[in-house]
Amino acid sequence: MEEDQELERKMSGVKTSMAEGERKTALEMVQAAGTDRHCVTFVLHEEDHTLGNSLRYMIMKNPEVEFCGYTTTHPSESKINLRIQTRGALPAVEPFQRGLTELMNVCQHVLDKFEASIKEYKDQKASRNEATF
Repeated sequence: MEEDQELERKMSGVKTSMAEGERKTALEMVQAAGTDRHCVTFVLHEEDHTLGNSLRYMIMKNPEVEFCGYTTTHPSESKINLRIQTRGALPAVEPFQRGLTELMNVCQHVLDKFEASIKEYKDQKASRNEATF
């Protein structure tokens, strides 16, 4: 019971997002009857293969994860079901949070490199234009 409350506390920061001025559930955690917290399905609303495959890849890099896979429910619905099963005592929510954090770090790194390359290109273009005058 105490573990379930801790799990809910960890998930509360990720569960909702603001959309059009109202609270909207962005994430649901689904557990089948009789399963423990090591095997969980996360339902991510308003997401598709872009996040699903990237997040699955990041989560599978964790050696404590036994299985991670995702499905889209239907092409006309924009939600994915991400299933995580861990080994040992690690609850499934921890690799989920770690995968999200690592994916955000990778995306930030790519954005930083992209912006630096654009700045370098503009600086080179400006210096070439000054040299021709």
